[in-house]
Amino acid sequence: MAAMTYQRSGVDLEGTNRILGALGGRIRSTHGPEVLPDRGQYAGLFRLSRERWRSPILVCSADGVGTKLKVAQMLQAHDGIGVDVVAMNVNDVLAYGATPIIFLDYLAMGRVRRELMASLLRGIVEGCRQSRCALLGGETAEMPGVYADGEYDVAGFCVGAVERNRLLDGSRVRAGDVVVGLASSGVHANGFSLIRRVFGGRELRRLKESLMAPTRIYVRPVLALVSQHVVTAIAHVTGGGLARRLESLAVVPSALTVRWEPGRWPVPRIFRLIQQAGRLSNEEMYATFNMGIGMAVACRRADAGRVLARLARLRLPAWVIGSMESRD
Repeated sequence: MAAMTYQRSGVDLEGTNRILGALGGRIRSTHGPEVLPDRGQYAGLFRLSRERWRSPILVCSADGVGTKLKVAQMLQAHDGIGVDVVAMNVNDVLAYGATPIIFLDYLAMGRVRRELMASLLRGIVEGCRQSRCALLGGETAEMPGVYADGEYDVAGFCVGAVERNRLLDGSRVRAGDVVVGLASSGVHANGFSLIRRVFGGRELRRLKESLMAPTRIYVRPVLALVSQHVVTAIAHVTGGGLARRLESLAVVPSALTVRWEPGRWPVPRIFRLIQQAGRLSNEEMYATFNMGIGMAVACRRADAGRVLARLARLRLPAWVIGSMESRD
């Protein structure tokens, strides 16, 4: 019997390193001058520039893609998953008005497959480019026995920064502010446990393009609005659906609530198909899915026209979907 080795146990470190080496150029394409050489250690180095930041607050997030991974693995549709994991994190950081500056990924799979790993990393790099965020490092774990061959998990970790005096913590929101909803690219990465119950394999394959559309990254358009000092609060419409996430616009000033009005924006067809297939109530739909609104911003009523015009120039559909009102 041949001597046992780590590779024979199912972990091919050299193979993984070859794949990462081949993708090194893509990863480094996300780096700016703030990223310092890491000298081969398992940690990345990033310098906060005094020229750029005076009194920065660091805003951090960790998130994954949830059970959308199960659908991706069943449909062999991995191209957008890397974008999803970046989007779920940078959009969370963005809710405080912060600029994403650092992203790290975690990939775990039963056996490292070159094409699968390359597809996931290409998506992560694309997401970092869209958000102008440095892919500083990460972990690739080959875990036979924990994951079956072809199975994988992916998660991300993001650090952003915002000047202390520009932190959007909800304290600037006032009664009478309007809520502008920014269009989603589809379902994004929430509600897939429910989707997998209402659709069978045939329906999932038929709706593959709609269901697997990558989560929209809102960094550039929302930071463009923040730079104009017209935004009073931001909500990433993710876990908890539109009904719950819009309320986060008024978390700090507890005397306020959000009155939003369905019908002010077009709900994408995919949500109607989900509702019909599962015979779901409107309440269940709005408490689970984004319903076509992936991000929401609050602003003064007098600034709503400027906000909509700026988003139109950036070719991002948006609508006034409600307003901030006193709970009294």
